[in-house]
Amino acid sequence: MRRPARVDRFREMQLSRLAGVLLTVCVCMVASAAPAGAQIAFKPCGDSNDFACGHLTVPLDPSGLTPGTITLAIRRHLAPVGEAKDAIVALAGGPGQAALPFAEQFAQVLGPIADTRDLIVFDQRGIGLSGPLSCHRFELDANTPPGPTIAECAAQLGPTRSFYTTADTVADIEALRVAGGYEKLVLYGTSYGTKVAEEYAQTYPSHVEALVLDSVVPPNGPEPLNRATFAAVPRILRQLCTARACARITPNPVGDLTRLVRRLERGPLSGRVIDGRGIAHTVPISSDDLLGTLVEGDLEPLLRSEFPAAVRSAVNGDTAPLARLEARAESGEASESASPSESFDNPLYYATSCEDEPFPWNRAASPATRLTEAETRIRSLPASQLAPFTAANVLDLSDIPACAFWPFTTPAPAPADAPFPSVPTLILSGADDLRTPTANAREVAAQIPGSQLLVVPNTGHSVLSSDPTHCASDALQALFAGKPIKPCAATPPPPILRLTPLAPRSLEAVAPARGNRGLPGRTLEAVVLTLGDFDRQLELQLGAQSGALGSLSLRTGGLRAGWAGVSSQALTFDRYSYVPGVTISGRITGQASVLRIGGRAAAHGTLRLGAHMTLAGVLGGRHVQLAGAEPQAVNAQMARLDYRER
Repeated sequence: MRRPARVDRFREMQLSRLAGVLLTVCVCMVASAAPAGAQIAFKPCGDSNDFACGHLTVPLDPSGLTPGTITLAIRRHLAPVGEAKDAIVALAGGPGQAALPFAEQFAQVLGPIADTRDLIVFDQRGIGLSGPLSCHRFELDANTPPGPTIAECAAQLGPTRSFYTTADTVADIEALRVAGGYEKLVLYGTSYGTKVAEEYAQTYPSHVEALVLDSVVPPNGPEPLNRATFAAVPRILRQLCTARACARITPNPVGDLTRLVRRLERGPLSGRVIDGRGIAHTVPISSDDLLGTLVEGDLEPLLRSEFPAAVRSAVNGDTAPLARLEARAESGEASESASPSESFDNPLYYATSCEDEPFPWNRAASPATRLTEAETRIRSLPASQLAPFTAANVLDLSDIPACAFWPFTTPAPAPADAPFPSVPTLILSGADDLRTPTANAREVAAQIPGSQLLVVPNTGHSVLSSDPTHCASDALQALFAGKPIKPCAATPPPPILRLTPLAPRSLEAVAPARGNRGLPGRTLEAVVLTLGDFDRQLELQLGAQSGALGSLSLRTGGLRAGWAGVSSQALTFDRYSYVPGVTISGRITGQASVLRIGGRAAAHGTLRLGAHMTLAGVLGGRHVQLAGAEPQAVNAQMARLDYRER
């Protein structure tokens, strides 16, 4: 699995769902007023009326033994009420995730909390506008084995590569606090940002006002073998199937995955994937791909909603649904990690991760010996701790194959065992999070006196930006208002995240549509299922895009053949097939809707969408009609044609 998939990404579409208070402060206020004793010169940002821009030069080596400096890029939002003595420092994830592009979103998430505190956002050293690290080797060939790439990158970075650890960033935050003239800080971190916040709180406890830890990495994490992730897989699969959600899919989603992983130990499977031009491609399927798709579901829950049915289909011998799901997960991972707006820095990721993680090896050993030591440790793990996956998956998911080649020049960091301050602390965990499972959050909550843990259902990674309800944001406001934090209600997932059905392997497996019979009735029901499949695939594409529908032109391949697309003018189908032997062609617009039904197994004919979304026509020479039960997909797609903005 590609390493950037583990990086938490703040997505603008997800953040826009949060109810936030839009902070409006004029340029003159932002640029002028400052806390007493402040040493950072701020000036208006060219792209924001709410934030001022500044820089702070800090030592490359906080100990002062090695010469050199780094200039940190900072944005500050002044509290609109009074002169703030304290500030909020918002920390992005990664390591390797720039924070400045998300300053406005941080302000929206925090809302009234920033009314009486300044908000400070900065790109951590080695990221974004704060002296980003760069290695040409990463840009040459993304498919190069990680070991040689890491070794060459480290050599290019030179001996200063050891000054990009979490401890160095913590020293930078303290320098920001002093230079900004603040008495105390509220540390708000997400994913890797929680580790930074925790280490600051342990190092400078008297300077911490409060902690907000979202999707927690423990102080001594991330754990190199990701044991908490593997332990959480069975639980999360069972959670997907609560309330009989899997009743028509599988009696045992964990058992299905176990059978498939065991089958894949004998060699990879493959499946046909149809692209948006209707061209078929063969996609290999491995157990690492299965694990990668599950983890990617932390950020794109629509992928996870298709997982139980896709795995069950593969167990039954139909690999097409799983191959399409794997291809979608991989394309989503690639597009997200390549997004310029997110400014993810791979060299910084490894410079921090390789130095910080407590790998099971001797740093003085050779790369080959390190790998042997790590593999020995992995093989010693009980199989029950990894099931349904295996030791091979542990190695492939980890940073071990890359960091074994990192040329260490410093000893491993000492365990972070200093006590935490007793300050107001909110710990947020998505119940469906595999990157930073709830076990991590419970571990940290047990170490912070008086901390409050909130587990949010139907939510994966980065809780405040992905919670489909207001539970997490309400808890955040309650913490700073001194009010009780209420547990989240156990609500069912939103309709869009309901599990997808098993894909029929033949038309004979499809029951006739209600009120119809025979081959025409089965064909009509197959059309309904096909339109539903198109809707799901379109949602997966729309989930990664934003903007007005009028600017979009999306196409997706059918499960079996053909393609379909949507624009601001029409839905278009070109031999789109979901059920083997049944194809749909034609257009659906706001004025006319005609679908031609073909395929070797189908009752051929034409269907129209009529009043009240009635689907009617002639198939195989017989009149068919489905009234009052039109496919919801068609209704949703027709509604989209009226959208001007999403």
